[in-house]
Amino acid sequence: MKFLADECCDVGLIKALRSDGHDVLFAAESMRGFVDDQILERAFAENRVLITEDKDFGELVYRLGLPAHAIILLRLSSDAHELKISRMRELLANYPVQVTRHFVVVEAEKIRIRAMR
Repeated sequence: MKFLADECCDVGLIKALRSDGHDVLFAAESMRGFVDDQILERAFAENRVLITEDKDFGELVYRLGLPAHAIILLRLSSDAHELKISRMRELLANYPVQVTRHFVVVEAEKIRIRAMR
């Protein structure tokens, strides 16, 4: 799967996704300092699923109506490195189709999936 990971994402998660064979563009490596709408625009243009820990992307998509292919919002503690990896792997193993064209919120105990407009 193709992802664009926001700058705020855990480096360990990026490495794990890449080692699992995913194509991950990491904003901290190639888009440092880009603002949220630029990151969202690039993810959409390249048909990538945006991974973020920033709730502002929900506002950009739902309130302002900016286009997005899909967004995964990680709502986990910043120091929960291994949990982020295991929850992402669980999401991709159990809900691969639902990741596309959905806004997905990943929490420690649940995964919420909402269709995008």
